[in-house]
Amino acid sequence: MKLRYFVRHLFSIPQFLGAAKMMSFVSLLLIGIMFPAIQGKQFTKCELSQVLKDMDGYGGIALSEWICTIFHTSGYDTQTIVNNNGSTEYGLFQINNKFWCRDNQILQSRNICDISCDKFLDDDLTDDMICAKKILDKEGIDYWLAHKPLCSEKLEQWHCEML
Repeated sequence: MKLRYFVRHLFSIPQFLGAAKMMSFVSLLLIGIMFPAIQGKQFTKCELSQVLKDMDGYGGIALSEWICTIFHTSGYDTQTIVNNNGSTEYGLFQINNKFWCRDNQILQSRNICDISCDKFLDDDLTDDMICAKKILDKEGIDYWLAHKPLCSEKLEQWHCEML
């Protein structure tokens, strides 16, 4: 009797494990289909210079100042998220969820840019630049704390030859 019990359970365990693995795979597949990954990008200095070239001179800020500021703010990585003093900053420009965008963390966000914060994590910088210009218009370049101490002079290293 004990032998039958042992044999029966010996064969049922792998079947159970196989079914569990299959269910896990199916669950992950469905999650991947329902929630596609955000396609972020780690830019190089020259790639980012090319994308942001229309911001050169906007509000009196040179492109090299933007490139330097973004490097010190997010390291040219669109998927940078920083939690800071009870709020969160998103993307290349580190746009704050208390004032400029909405997420599920701060229900009373002013959402001045009228956009979901996760839009700042993808590789399309169009909405990021629009919001950054609004921030610049309302707050000035010193909104980005890295600018004044690190990016207001000696900007030669931040230049890139444009094609």
